[in-house]
Order: sequence, then C-alpha cells, then structure tokens
Amino acid sequence: MKDTRIGLLPLYVELYDKTVPQMRPQIDEFHKKVARALEGAQLTVHTSSVCRTKKEFQSAVQAFTDAGVDAVVTLHLAYSPSLESEDALKSVDCPILILDTTPSYCFDQSTDETQIMLNHGIHGVQDMCNLLKRNNKVYSVFAGHIEHSNVIARIKKAADMAKAAKRFKTARVGIIGEPFEGMGDFQVQEREMRDRLGIEAVRYDWERGAKRMQEISQAQIDAEFEKDRQDFEVDKGLEREVYDRSARTGLGVREWVRDEGLSAFTINFLATAGSRPGLPVMPFVECCKAMTAGVGYAGEGDVITAGLVGALLSANPCVTFSEMFCPDWKNGSVFMSHMGEFNYNVASGKPFLTEKKFEFTDAENPTVAYSTMKGGKAVLVNLAPLENGRFLLLIKAGEMIRINGENKLGEAVNGWFKPEGELGNFLEEYSKNGGTHHNVIAYGETAEALGYFAEYCGIETIIL
Repeated sequence: MKDTRIGLLPLYVELYDKTVPQMRPQIDEFHKKVARALEGAQLTVHTSSVCRTKKEFQSAVQAFTDAGVDAVVTLHLAYSPSLESEDALKSVDCPILILDTTPSYCFDQSTDETQIMLNHGIHGVQDMCNLLKRNNKVYSVFAGHIEHSNVIARIKKAADMAKAAKRFKTARVGIIGEPFEGMGDFQVQEREMRDRLGIEAVRYDWERGAKRMQEISQAQIDAEFEKDRQDFEVDKGLEREVYDRSARTGLGVREWVRDEGLSAFTINFLATAGSRPGLPVMPFVECCKAMTAGVGYAGEGDVITAGLVGALLSANPCVTFSEMFCPDWKNGSVFMSHMGEFNYNVASGKPFLTEKKFEFTDAENPTVAYSTMKGGKAVLVNLAPLENGRFLLLIKAGEMIRINGENKLGEAVNGWFKPEGELGNFLEEYSKNGGTHHNVIAYGETAEALGYFAEYCGIETIIL
C-alpha cells in the first residue's frame, strides 16, 4: 500500500567532504539508488539531503515530523559520529528503521582499497544503535544487500506495521450497546484502554442514530442494491423489504462511522430491537463492508479487537475479525467463523446475499452475505488483556486452507486455519497465555511483521 510514508535519513561525516570530496558523487548516487528501491517497494519516500552535522540532522527530522511520516529509515553512507545525530533521533516520535547496507555485494581480498570509503557504514550503524538503545528508543535493524537479500521487503513490512501501530495508538472505536454480559475475556475499562493502549471508545448516540436512519433515502438504498447486485450473488427469494430495512440500518451505521471519524466499531447483536429505531436490525452486511473498506470491526462489544482489526487493515486489506469455533483434530486445523461478519476481501468467491433468521431479540430478520474464506498463508493474532494493565499480543503463523468440492458449512461464515505445528500444542499454548476467544486473521503477513507491530505499540508479544 503506497500510502505508508517514510523519512529516509542519509548519514555521513563532514570530515570526508573536507578531506576526500571526490567521493561525494558516488555517495550521493547510492543515496538515490536506495531511495528508488524503497519507492519501488511501494513506499512514499520523503528524503533529506545528506546529513553530517547536528543542525542538518535536526532540520531533516523536523521536516519528517511535519510530513507526518510513519517511520524514519536511516542509511549510513559511511561512518557518521553518533553524537551528531543523537539529539535529532531522540526527538523522533515514530519507529526508527535501520537500513544496514552497502553498495558492494562482495568485499573480499580482491576488492580495491578505494571501496573501503564506500562500504564502511556498518560501524556507524553500531555507534548510533548503541546510543538509541541507551536512550530507550524504539528501533529495528535490517541488514543485507539491497539487491541480493530481502532487506527492502522487510523494511516495507516494518514500515507498514509502524503505520498500523500509529493507527492503533490513536484509534477511535465506536461501540453500539454494552459488551456482551458475562463475556469477560476482552472486557477492559475504557480508561485503561485509553491510558494503556491509546484507544478511545466512542459511545453510540441512539437518538442521533435513529435520525440518521430515518434520513436515509430510498434512492440511497436503491443505489446500494445495484452495487450489491454486482458484488454478491443475490438470493432470488430475497424480498426487497428485508433488503431495504437492512440496508437502511447499515447505511445509517456507515454515516455514524464517517461522522465520528471512527477507525473501527463493534456491535453487541443483543442491542438490536424492533423497538429501537437506532438499531432495528443487526447490520451484518455493513459490518463486513466496513472491514472491506478498511474500517475495523469486532463482535459483541469488543473494543480492543475492533481497534486491532482497524489498525492492521491500514497496512493490509486482507485482515478479518474471526473466532476459533471447532477443532478439526484429524486435519490439524480449526474452524473459523462468526454469526455473519467477515471481510469480503478474504472471500473465495462472490458472497451469497440472503435473509438470516434472527431469534435472539425481537428485531426483524437481517440480510447476511456468506462465503468460504480463501486459502493462503496467514497469521492468527490475538490481543489479550492481562493483570495490572498489561496486554499481550499472541501471534501464530499458519495458513487458511483452500476448500474444494462440497462444503456443507458454506451457508455460514466459514474457513479453516491450520497452524504451523501440531494443533493441540497450539491450542494449549494459546490458552496457557490467556488468549481470548476473539481474534484476527491477517493474510499474507508474517510473525516477524506482527512482532514489529507489537513492539511499535509497546505491547508484550509471544510468537506461539
């Protein structure tokens, strides 16, 4: 996703410009080469001129701050004395990603002595990182040749996770209804969420919500229906009355999300009621569409998981809220599902839009759109509240299984996550570490990348 922004900070030493000025053109060319490589990885790159002195470093970092970059990437073009950059880097309020690389791929006994001047930045990295550590700064190191390793791809992943961490720590998560009574694992006091995680819970205004829904026009509903006819396989027996009331509620929720500037929201389905014009129907389809559009969601009033989904969606469109429902011991996988909510970006085909029988309250039946989740490499992620205000991010790599042939569970949100290793061991470790029953599936991610996210958020991590 190209909207991840980095500040590329090239480090050098003023002494070399005074004593070997003839080296500068080659130094500048390598700086440009690295910038092009980072842009080629779909990053938006803000770069400064080569920095050598305290004043130059401070000016560059201020420019990055003004640009609102998600991370600062440092590049040692040669040795750079750490005390020149220390004060500027101490003021950086986003993760610092150290790109530890050089122009030459091979530096052996046949190398010309003049190449030393172009390839000795690594001890500048070591000097600088010692001070970053001593100053308790958040930083990650990525070492390798830009053309003969995956170092640029790893920087890209880390920068995306830095952006996700920023979104998480400033999340505004809407909540409709109270958290599901008796469901204690994800429930956290709002003050604790705000103070420990940075998440602000935004309560739903029922009266204003009812007004929004009343103001939704039939033309808006018809336009939504025409779009849904393109995106879904629509049940031929679906009555427009059922569709229209669900769409009206969903569009009202969408306007609430927009008006409040929410990054995510959560709904307790038991809050829906025929007598509550602010939520007369459970808007399952809108919850799914929200995730598809990059807005986080979680069920049953789970604010922290909704915030997590919203944050990760800012870096990856194929992230969905889910739950582990049933173990498949034979095939070493676990059935993932929920009542009617998942991200349509992870659907294996066009979802089937139909009416759902709703027996939990006196609310009328809503629409749902079901599909099997697609296959592919994925990571299961869980944010678990612990004692004394601590939080733990649990991470497990695996894959979502590609389902072929008959699927008797196809008329539900459905998919199977196969963790790396033995299923029983995974389930044991997950629960021993306090994993909650709500989780997130992130397609195409790695445990390493999610570890960066946790580090940048200041959350403890365990990779299971």
